[in-house]
Amino acid sequence: MNSAQNLSPAHLETDVLVIGAGGAGMYAALEAVRAGASVILADRSLIGRGGATVMAQMTVAAALGEQTPDHWEYHLADTLAAGRGLCDERLAALLCEDGPRRLREMDDWKVGWAREDGHIKQAQAPGHDRPRCAYVDFLSTGPAVSRTLRTRLKSASDVRLIGDLVIVDIAIQDGEACGAVALHLPTGRAVTLAAKAVIIATGGLTGLYRRNSASANMAGDGYALALRAGAELIDMEFVQFFPIGHLAPRLIGMDPIMWDPFRYKLGGRLLNSERREFETAYASQDSRSDGRYVLTRDLATYAITKEVEAGRGSPAGGAYLSFRHVPEAEIRRAFGSVVDRLLANGIDLARQDVEVAPIAHYTMGGVRVDETLQTRIPGLYAGGEVVGGANGANRLSGNAITEALVFGARAGRNAAERAKAQSLSWSAEAVRPVLDLLRSATRRDAPNPAAAIAGLQAVMADKVGPFRTEAKLRSALSSILQLSQEIGNVPLSTGAPFDTMMTDWLDLRNMLLVARSVTEAALARSESRGAHQREDQPRLSEDWCVNQTISLSQGDISLRRIAPANGRPVA
Repeated sequence: MNSAQNLSPAHLETDVLVIGAGGAGMYAALEAVRAGASVILADRSLIGRGGATVMAQMTVAAALGEQTPDHWEYHLADTLAAGRGLCDERLAALLCEDGPRRLREMDDWKVGWAREDGHIKQAQAPGHDRPRCAYVDFLSTGPAVSRTLRTRLKSASDVRLIGDLVIVDIAIQDGEACGAVALHLPTGRAVTLAAKAVIIATGGLTGLYRRNSASANMAGDGYALALRAGAELIDMEFVQFFPIGHLAPRLIGMDPIMWDPFRYKLGGRLLNSERREFETAYASQDSRSDGRYVLTRDLATYAITKEVEAGRGSPAGGAYLSFRHVPEAEIRRAFGSVVDRLLANGIDLARQDVEVAPIAHYTMGGVRVDETLQTRIPGLYAGGEVVGGANGANRLSGNAITEALVFGARAGRNAAERAKAQSLSWSAEAVRPVLDLLRSATRRDAPNPAAAIAGLQAVMADKVGPFRTEAKLRSALSSILQLSQEIGNVPLSTGAPFDTMMTDWLDLRNMLLVARSVTEAALARSESRGAHQREDQPRLSEDWCVNQTISLSQGDISLRRIAPANGRPVA
């Protein structure tokens, strides 16, 4: 225990507490302030620099109809089709109907959407029936969105931005959310935050996996916070994997999923260690090909996985993606200055291959909410990727940033309206167990939580990855339970400021709970649907056209099946 842990906690009060400062969290804070609430926006990293939005470098889907006639109901139809019958249609409709309003507001805020003939330019993306995806510039969309929101926050009144703050638990008083307890990283001191409403906007859980496209702080914190607060999760078995995530050589400051448009425009070839193209060997009769893509994303993921398992993987454990058959002038004509950024990373596409592999990319499941984005715990809201239900079994391309903006704004506005009608119900007793947990931290040599996190990520990648079996899932569950026993219920600490051992232990506590949620839901769903693929149960089953919810009951995970969208229990 360090000396800061002996101090009484610092205490702050606000109307609305927003946890997570990615796109959803920043938009929630802005909307809450516009609705007349005071806001604390807290994040464990720098405000607007963590989360997924800043890393999302592709497109944003919305039925703007600027170049091609469109309507949000067409966008909804495509979203529902991608979700394989499991979308919460209420949430999906909110996303699609409000998406154009949010993108036009971002346009008013000078985000810089690409234009053609005076209209916002929109590209065709997989799964959409027409060009619908706006963008800023190739590989620049997410950073531009984040920068625009940060700029708006700087000029907003009555919002306090606090970085380096790890939220440990949500505070509950008389069954309602009343704030949170946090750990201030630089000092190790506990911080209590009283609020009339709390919004979880912490992003997804792909950091649970060894290879992922997430920022370092996206390992499922929000799901664990929601569960321990008494909220439900939904659709946790559905984790989306991107087939050609960057693997090697080292790539700095660029999106690991950037190779898709390169492959599409230039006809990149997937090669195994024998320098042999292998896509056609895995193509089914109904695989669509335009001469450049032979395999859809799910089949490409399968093909690369099976080549590696057969011992024909590249040195880093994936496949080669080669553009060496494409003239250098054509590569530069297609991607311009991006080619120079690659050269700065030591990658010359005209003369060398890159290694790619499937990586965890997005979480369809998440916190279960109603149309106001409130959980079943009054005063506890969620926004962005941490929300479950809208995407069903698989997310439609381009919906991620739209979801962050739409759900962030709606959560912020509704949380502010609640705060205006509530008095502060903070109670020191409500947070005493969490403070006692932090004060109980001990200095021990083993286990090493950082090593345990790496071990958990390996288990999730190898046994709860894109292709699952009952045997793999049961083995993963056994490993998760064993790790939970090993780390125990008492935090580990070095006794120093910036106590990485303490934060690793707290992270591992959350990760194990969320990993178990994913694994148990995947084990229960004995079919293949969307992003959940069971090699031992390869068919889609009508009996499984249901959502699974997860809650904590006496500290243990409880699964329940419900009919999509209406919440009625099913047998």
